[in-house]
Amino acid sequence: MDEPDYRFLCELAAQLRVDSVRASAAAGSGHPTSSMSAAELMAVLLARHLRLDLTDPANPANDHLIFSKGHASPLLYAMLKAAGVITDEELLTFRAHGSRLEGHPTPRLPFVDVATGSLGFGLPVGVGLALTGRKLDRLPYHVWVLCGDSELAEGSMWEAFEHAGHQGLANLTAIIDVNRLGQRGPTRHGWDLGAYARRIAAFGWHTIEIDGHDPGQIDYALGDALSTRRRPTAILARTCKGFGVSAVEDREGKHGKPLQDAEQAISELGGPRSVTVPLNRPLGVSQPYGFAEGALTLPTYEVGERVATRTAFGEALAALGTARGDVVALDGEVADSTKLETFAKAHPERFFECYIAEQQMVAAAIGMQARGWKPYAATFAAFLTRAYDFVRMAAISRAGIRLVGSHGGVSIGEDGPSQMGLEDLAAFRAVHGSTVLYPCDANQTARLVAEMADLDGVSYLRTTRGETPVIYGPQETFPVGGCKVLRTGGHATIVGAGITVHEAQAAAELLEEDGISVTVVDAYSVKPLDSDELRIMANATGRVVTVEDHWPEGGLGDAVLSALADLPVQVVKLAVSGLPGSATSEEQLADAGIDRQAIREAVRNMVR
Repeated sequence: MDEPDYRFLCELAAQLRVDSVRASAAAGSGHPTSSMSAAELMAVLLARHLRLDLTDPANPANDHLIFSKGHASPLLYAMLKAAGVITDEELLTFRAHGSRLEGHPTPRLPFVDVATGSLGFGLPVGVGLALTGRKLDRLPYHVWVLCGDSELAEGSMWEAFEHAGHQGLANLTAIIDVNRLGQRGPTRHGWDLGAYARRIAAFGWHTIEIDGHDPGQIDYALGDALSTRRRPTAILARTCKGFGVSAVEDREGKHGKPLQDAEQAISELGGPRSVTVPLNRPLGVSQPYGFAEGALTLPTYEVGERVATRTAFGEALAALGTARGDVVALDGEVADSTKLETFAKAHPERFFECYIAEQQMVAAAIGMQARGWKPYAATFAAFLTRAYDFVRMAAISRAGIRLVGSHGGVSIGEDGPSQMGLEDLAAFRAVHGSTVLYPCDANQTARLVAEMADLDGVSYLRTTRGETPVIYGPQETFPVGGCKVLRTGGHATIVGAGITVHEAQAAAELLEEDGISVTVVDAYSVKPLDSDELRIMANATGRVVTVEDHWPEGGLGDAVLSALADLPVQVVKLAVSGLPGSATSEEQLADAGIDRQAIREAVRNMVR
């Protein structure tokens, strides 16, 4: 580059640094030193390589920039100011009540695809976006991810490096700000760029080691990343935390704090600037991506037939994929067990194998939904706990993803407790804005799979391993937030979901022999729960038994208790209280005290 360009980039970097200090000083909190180390990296990217149409944040050809080191949000906001997306006045509302400029970035701002701040989250999402660009959108946008060296200790980062390298995602560049210092001290490898490069290169990445404060080296590296073919690029940039201000530069104990003397720091950096960077660069695409749509014909099952709900899930999702071109599926290398393989065979171009890397699977789904796709990601319910932080971040990102957990509860049988999802209902109920569904038969499952496609936020469907009888006709509807009253009686109300609905029905037949009539409710929508209907049934009988194939904490029973908290009714919760071992499904249900005989005895005791 010529001398004027070089000087401009230096000025822009200084402005980004100054504005990071100013924003944090105005807030009285923040991470200015983490922002200052990456100022040149982002200045060169912003001014010379990032392709965005500022008049159209939704332009499908826009590049994507993810701050995986989300605590460096002042730097991102300074970039948006330089690009004219926000004003200087708004910049100084950083972290203030009601401001869009939150402590860590969220999609409240244009050009921010996902919330970041949980370290190790951004790069896996970037992998999902890069996969989307290459295999779904088939557009030439580039995905840039600013990473911190501290977060390279996170296992999810290495899931991302492995997956991107295996897929040869040349449209992905990780810019790693190696500033040597973490929150409380030096990082594992300090400034040893070679240590990072060897590890990342082993996963099939092109690596470049540079001085992260030299605009010339940065410009060359970014250009090299754009021209590299068949593999992603990692730019390892040696930087100084707090660069440019002697009081904080490369000093421990300064992380996450505004500068003590902001005015002195700004003066040392040369004072405020008013540099602007126009980004209305021709992208070649202005129309939104269109998805093919057709008539939906869900699979149907005969009443009395025995079908596993996991089987119905796979067949229904394949049918949904035929009707809707925006539906995609992601697998954690268990598609033969979750029955996601049915979709894979029908729509291989929209099926993504993520292997046994649940964090990367959920993150890829989050990246795909940011581009308007409808991802369904499936694995064993127990294994989704590994990605729970990413589920939490999906909710903060206002992301619409659909998660499916098979092998829920002790009813899976002989595999034992390591394979049993017994925490999943509680975990997903606790996610902000989530939907939790637990069907009991094949027709109900098929309908709920289709219902999930247009739900906002995180939705979760629990499926059962074993075959269960079909009790609903194929024309029955199951609105989210509803329930089904399968029979009515005057002595007690039994509330179940999934596998326990069938046990409740069988218990009701046994109770008839005892002269006790009960109401049986299928609470297939665990969240939102049909509180109004449940309150009517509970008031009518005065006694409620909840039964669930789940730990007692946080599942269906607690949901029902919350709905009935102000009513003068007696409630008994039946749930899995002891650690299971290996046994048949029937033995497991009996040992856990959630089978038909246990329900019968609980109701009899209440009535007595």
